[in-house]
Amino acid sequence: MVKKTVKPVKVLFLIDSLPRGGKERRMVELLKGLLRTGSYEPALAILSGKVQYEEIYDLGIPVHTVSRSFSKDPRLFLHMYRLCRMENPDIIHSWGYMSSVYAIPAAKAMGIKLINAIVANAPKNLGLSNKKYLWAKLSFPFSDLVVGNSEAGLRAYRAPGGRSRCIYNGFDFKRIPEAAAAGEARTRLGIADGPVVGMVGTFDHRKDYPTYIRAAVQLLEQGRQATFLAIGDGPRREDCAGMVPSRFRDRILMPGLMRDVESIIQAFDVGVLATNSLVHGEGISNAIMEYMAMGKPVVATDGGGTPEIVAHGRTGFLVDPLRPEALAEKIGWLLGHPEKARQMGADGRRRIETEFAISRMTEQYIEIYQDMV
Repeated sequence: MVKKTVKPVKVLFLIDSLPRGGKERRMVELLKGLLRTGSYEPALAILSGKVQYEEIYDLGIPVHTVSRSFSKDPRLFLHMYRLCRMENPDIIHSWGYMSSVYAIPAAKAMGIKLINAIVANAPKNLGLSNKKYLWAKLSFPFSDLVVGNSEAGLRAYRAPGGRSRCIYNGFDFKRIPEAAAAGEARTRLGIADGPVVGMVGTFDHRKDYPTYIRAAVQLLEQGRQATFLAIGDGPRREDCAGMVPSRFRDRILMPGLMRDVESIIQAFDVGVLATNSLVHGEGISNAIMEYMAMGKPVVATDGGGTPEIVAHGRTGFLVDPLRPEALAEKIGWLLGHPEKARQMGADGRRRIETEFAISRMTEQYIEIYQDMV
């Protein structure tokens, strides 16, 4: 009897660019997971040359840069068609707004299934004045499936109910460094004795670092002997640094963008994420997922998809947005109840292990691929 050979499924991943962000990390981790199965042949196309996940070049897959002369270059429709002719994928899996729009004609002309995974946040009051919402609504009717990383995001974008699915982010526990990394991080950053509170995120309009800094100042003025870290970089970092009183500059530290962020999080006693709810709604925050995976209790702004990952009162606390006193109160409570804080952190880690593991995310995408082919 001749054994039938199963043809690998070819999936073409499309993304607008590849900076170090949550969506981009999810895509890279999924690529690795697919390669481990041996049943998939992924390829990747990027609409700009910005690549900060250099590890993609070590995966042994085709990596294409689809060149364009300006932001909305119409010639990309032709470039995308030629790329699909060359790669001949069974499925196009798009992770960006523009890449989804540019993929539509080629997908329809060649009969390729299109997965549109652009829903990665959950803003309030989305309307026609929002460009991303317009691009999303343009692409949804031509997508075989719309994927979001939170139920709140799918509701915010009004994704088509019969053709949408929520798949939560997945965390790879291999990323967690050895416990010794926490001590090394404290020494390297010059962290004083006492507990460490940290927030990881870009210094831009979406993350509410001003509220975090005001909460830190309140706690320090109350005599809390803690160090507050603000990890990241961005256009508003200098302004935020100017908010720190000179007497607290050894307790509120802004070391900038850290490549080994997992080692820094190991040194945290409490992980914080404050979001500017006036302009942004989180999907499933990778920062929160990292805090919880490393056993840290969380204090985060309520709203968006955050309640889908943070169990209020069990793995941390949800607080009203833009209220530094509320943020300070919950951080202070955790600092004052270290045993309870450790228990919350342990519960958070178990929640990531069961509901947000990278293996679970990969399995759910594979289920989708199998259904489509």
